[in-house]
Amino acid sequence: MGEKVLGWFKRILWFDLSRGHQREWRYPGEMARMFIGGRGFAAKILWDFMPPGVDPLGPGNLLVVAVGPLTGLAGPNLGKLVVAAKSPLTGGYGDGNIGSWAAVALRAAGWDGLVVEGAASKPSVLVVENDKAWLEDASDLWGLDAFKAYDRLVERYGRDSGILLIGPGGENLVRYATIVSQKGRSGGRPGIGAVMGSKKLKAIVVRGDKRPEVYDSDAYAKAALNAIRSVKSSPSFSFWMRQGTMMTIEWAQEASVLPSFNFREGVFEEYEAISGSYMEKVRVELRSCPLCVMPCGHVVRDNRGELVEIDYENIAMLGSNLGVGRLEDAALLNRIADMMGLDTISLGGTLAYALEAAERGRLELDASWGEASKLASLVYDIAERRGVGSLLAEGSMRVSRRVGETWYAMHVKGLEVSAYDCHAAPGMALAYATSPIGAHHKDAWLISWEVQHGRMDYSPLKVRKLIEMQRFRGGLFETLVGCRFPVVETGIGLEHYVALFNAATGLSYSLDDHYTVADRIYALIRMIWVREHGGWSIEMDMPPERWFREPLTKGPLKGARLDRDRFLEMLKTYYEERGWMPNGIPSPGKLRSLGLHDAAALAEKYATGS
Repeated sequence: MGEKVLGWFKRILWFDLSRGHQREWRYPGEMARMFIGGRGFAAKILWDFMPPGVDPLGPGNLLVVAVGPLTGLAGPNLGKLVVAAKSPLTGGYGDGNIGSWAAVALRAAGWDGLVVEGAASKPSVLVVENDKAWLEDASDLWGLDAFKAYDRLVERYGRDSGILLIGPGGENLVRYATIVSQKGRSGGRPGIGAVMGSKKLKAIVVRGDKRPEVYDSDAYAKAALNAIRSVKSSPSFSFWMRQGTMMTIEWAQEASVLPSFNFREGVFEEYEAISGSYMEKVRVELRSCPLCVMPCGHVVRDNRGELVEIDYENIAMLGSNLGVGRLEDAALLNRIADMMGLDTISLGGTLAYALEAAERGRLELDASWGEASKLASLVYDIAERRGVGSLLAEGSMRVSRRVGETWYAMHVKGLEVSAYDCHAAPGMALAYATSPIGAHHKDAWLISWEVQHGRMDYSPLKVRKLIEMQRFRGGLFETLVGCRFPVVETGIGLEHYVALFNAATGLSYSLDDHYTVADRIYALIRMIWVREHGGWSIEMDMPPERWFREPLTKGPLKGARLDRDRFLEMLKTYYEERGWMPNGIPSPGKLRSLGLHDAAALAEKYATGS
């Protein structure tokens, strides 16, 4: 990298499951400057090394596990990693992040990432210990749920091991299976767990005894202490510690964005029984990711007395969106999903579609709205691909095409929308439409800002605010790699993370420099999609039809719905602000300015007017 730069080990472990062979990749120093880590490394690796058209569930798909230059260091919530691959659910780029000791352990083993290719001949565990990696038999673990398998792995490899694993959902190639860690941490919504399953990889276990070296340890320690103090002195910190993301249930009800009955409405009559206030009364413990200073893992007992870690997205998608009006009932579905290794958001979206299709006489289903016990049985059927569960394991996009009614399937690009109704939130609808993995809230949680600054406004200001959020939520935090909650929930400034990065690496990046990195990553991810689909259609960036077709019938915003023409203008403004062409593809000139010259050559084929 030229002058002395620290913060990276400058090497990635590459493991071929088919041959049981490892190699070390000393990646070019410029890759760290241009992509930083995490999502950036994942996108660059998939662009450079994954052939277009590869079967997402075939041995040619690459599973990437990537950390960043701040992962595992002191500071607010820096115990995360990114998992990525071509998505079995969407057919495009897919990723997710997980708070896990595996993130800390991968850094302690001396790696900036792990790439897994090929497929094992039998169920296996990939063990990484410092410089060495090898496969061990996992036949005794195959078929176990993620909780039981985790306990066995801890017993076998020790509590100081970082563990990523899959449940039966991943083994059975459910298209929205996730990777799980620590009995409740889960990531990889677009089916990254199914990618592991297709490779017969039950688990990845990581151990190491190295310490990442930082450029200026004194400056780093000072910056970390300042950031942590800012979090804990925030006026919102105490309420966050009481309710975490579960506070959003009541907020969403008041704002009329709480998804109910497959996003028909934005309010739910039984919201109080699934709310953060109710959760406070029944909470039994609090869990966190490693290195967290503001835990969000609120643990309650489900209706069978079992412990389960819950959050807003899970309870809204498995509660109000399914007509389930008791926290304990929604928590049951949450726990089973975690044990089976299923994404709770896509699970809730797919079940809701199925319930509505059954209500309309288009699908036979032995369950109705609010029937938690029957829905719980259905979750097991999905994970094991039994009966109608095998169809629902395909996700709402494919189910709706089979049923023949697609307009109330709540997804974008095949990924189910997360828990914010957008009948009266065009900015959040745009956030879903332009998220790089499909409809996900993580990249740009615009809904709170939108509620404060104008609900039905389709202005360029809202578009610019969305892009700003994508730059720091989906760019900065996904590359460093760390948690966004200290900024978005307690309000500490982004300058803390710029200072941490510079002290760790010895570089002198500004926030604008990080935003340029984010723009580079977003453009490259879009080009991965373009390469996979042989072009692009603006329809792929449209939110679900329901929000245009059917207005709300309840609540303070009764009658609201999205305006298609105004939304299209908003989407075109988004393309313009990003320097993309009117067809939704980054312009060759923009790509070249970001240093993505090979992507620019591909974009030339689709240049407007050519």
